[in-house]
Amino acid sequence: MIKTINSMFEWLISLGGPAIMFIIITLLSLVFGVKFSKSLESGIRMAIALTGMTAAISLLTGALGPALEDFVKMSGVNLSVTDLGWAPLAVITWGSIYTLYFAFICTITNLVLLLINKTKTLNVDLFNIWNISVLGLLIEYYAQNMVVTTIFVICIYILILKNSDALKPSINYVLDYDEKNVTTTAHPSLLIAPIVLVVDKFITKFLPFIDKFDFNAETLNRKIGFWGSKFAIGVYLGVFIGILGQQPLKEILVLGFTTGVVLELFAYIGGWFGGAIEPLSNRISQLMSSKLKGRKLYVGIDWPILASSAELWAVINLLAPILIIIAMILPGNNVLPLGGILLTILAPALLLITRGKVIRMTIIGTILIPLFLWAATMISEFLTNTSKSMGEFPSGLSKGQMFSSVDSDPIEKMLAILIGKAWDTLDLKLILFAIIAIIIYIAIFTWYFKAMKKKDKELYL
Repeated sequence: MIKTINSMFEWLISLGGPAIMFIIITLLSLVFGVKFSKSLESGIRMAIALTGMTAAISLLTGALGPALEDFVKMSGVNLSVTDLGWAPLAVITWGSIYTLYFAFICTITNLVLLLINKTKTLNVDLFNIWNISVLGLLIEYYAQNMVVTTIFVICIYILILKNSDALKPSINYVLDYDEKNVTTTAHPSLLIAPIVLVVDKFITKFLPFIDKFDFNAETLNRKIGFWGSKFAIGVYLGVFIGILGQQPLKEILVLGFTTGVVLELFAYIGGWFGGAIEPLSNRISQLMSSKLKGRKLYVGIDWPILASSAELWAVINLLAPILIIIAMILPGNNVLPLGGILLTILAPALLLITRGKVIRMTIIGTILIPLFLWAATMISEFLTNTSKSMGEFPSGLSKGQMFSSVDSDPIEKMLAILIGKAWDTLDLKLILFAIIAIIIYIAIFTWYFKAMKKKDKELYL
């Protein structure tokens, strides 16, 4: 029975993220009473939006990669672990039966929290459950105890849903949504938001003057026309990275033009997500008003709903060379960041917490980059050994080569490893460290939720 369910589940996942979201959005719209033609249209729009965004990201990654890799080679720095991006993580998790179990308990957790009114978010982003599965597999790799693993996964998922609720006003502000809009994102990468807020508060207290020099793309465009447009900003950044990698003139120009057009595409494609979810959004709003006395229900989808923000992509491009430079000099880092060179797992949280302040986003991103590199280094053993045992070791790498992924949830990965090792060894020092780490982690989130409520009130002053 389990094998049959798992094979069906694996077949669904093998269709890929866009196809899964096509099925989910179409069926969910039908369940909530949207007409069949509109439901089908919403599903197709969502699939097209995700496909377009994935293609644009791949185009930019492919363009930036060679120049940045050449820059590292010229520096003579030896980084022994290769970053292959998020794909190896997804392959490992979706190849494990544990992911089916994690998806089940997360879905049940979501429904229970909705029933008892402890969250407003219905997370339909099934494909990205692999991010949660990575954390579950990590702690199970060391602890080898499903009770501990299950408790950890449930607790993290609860925080993801609560965080989605907390960030909804910021999403409305950044994307200019009205209060009736129900679209949000519960992407696991946004768990870094409390740490972003800590640094943001520090800047507000000690470095408030930097906001005088800040800008957003629309303001810049109004002041200097084309030279402040998304196209132009992309060209500047692409040319800079090309020069950094000492590319030939032709390659520098190609990189500049490619980055320029991709930055414009991101904003254009990002606008498709709103239209895809609108029929479902309107129907849910009607039902909440008539059946549940106006109670709000949000629909959580993937992070690219934020992709229409020019500030998001400007900062992602700024952080790419900074990431490489930090990787070269950071003590304790062994990872050469290539597949994860575009920090889409950090920039959305930067955007929502700072609400589009580019200078703040860049400074905070630079400060937090080491967390992602250290986490990638720490999970390299797990990823390499697990992929070999599953027969999924990436082709093109030598047998002795280690690989990793600069990806989301660095703190949660470190916490999972610490708890797993403490449980496995029963070392009193590790147990004490784990307890202290858990207490600090919970305290930061408790403070964060209160601080975000206060921050949201400032929007309406």
